[in-house]
Amino acid sequence: MQQTTNTILMIRPVGFRMNEQTAVNNYYQKVIDDLLPETVNAKAQQEFDAYVEKLRAIGVNVIVVSDTDISDTPDSIFPNNWVSFHENGNIGLYPMFAENRRLERREDIFNTLEENGFLINNIVDYTSAEEEGVFLEGTGSLLLDRENRKAYCALSPRADEDLVIEFCEDFEFTPVIFTSNQTVEGERKAIYHTNVMMCLGETFAVICLSSIDDKGERKNVVTHLKETNKEVIDITEAQVNNFAGNMLQVKGSNDERYLIMSQAAYDSLTKSQIERLEKHTKILSSSLNTIEACGGGSARCMMAEVFLPKA
Repeated sequence: MQQTTNTILMIRPVGFRMNEQTAVNNYYQKVIDDLLPETVNAKAQQEFDAYVEKLRAIGVNVIVVSDTDISDTPDSIFPNNWVSFHENGNIGLYPMFAENRRLERREDIFNTLEENGFLINNIVDYTSAEEEGVFLEGTGSLLLDRENRKAYCALSPRADEDLVIEFCEDFEFTPVIFTSNQTVEGERKAIYHTNVMMCLGETFAVICLSSIDDKGERKNVVTHLKETNKEVIDITEAQVNNFAGNMLQVKGSNDERYLIMSQAAYDSLTKSQIERLEKHTKILSSSLNTIEACGGGSARCMMAEVFLPKA
């Protein structure tokens, strides 16, 4: 099993804006005053295109599919929340918290992957859980250690414990479940996605340990990471607010490993953290200011990793 892939699916936005339906529990979203929606979308498209160009320049195989304007999907730029692709040819389809995000799921994208030579065997569909008001938002909620078959998940309104366990049974992962909080106006509230406070590389993990308030849970997470020989690089809540947890390691040309993050995330890291990371991997950053502010997500959320076998 591989932990990193060379192929990434990305969705180019056509109607990107702050999604009012997700803002209820994504405390990273902000309204940018005095900007028309068209301007916000145009800026997001510029950031998206520059980001894709940087990924392709290092040899990442980026499959770009454009969003459609058939339905109102302001968050379509974050496909990793509704789909995951696995080495055995299986696809996971996930139940989404916001009703307008459910419109992002598109089967034609699977045809595009097949046209690119990938094999799809089976679709494991969890979306009926939406009818019960139960959610699990893909690899936003599930941080997968594919090599060691562990699934790390911070529970939240968007990550239901029973569904995590069901996913782990279906895809043969061991669940590592905990709660991760952030301070919002003086109160501790659940961080909406695990991949905001944590990133798993092949030989390292970036994680905001102070967000796991329960000491027993924190110790358990660290134990699982150390059991798999990962160097644990701790980040602060202030760094999480700059999306320093929202990173993804990918393969570029000649199997070179790169850790992908936003410019804001990179700028928030200390010299020592950067040095520790660079012992494991090269780093690539790209400016995503508009996408981060309005979308409340960053570099990792924009990439759906494709691990499907070649036909």
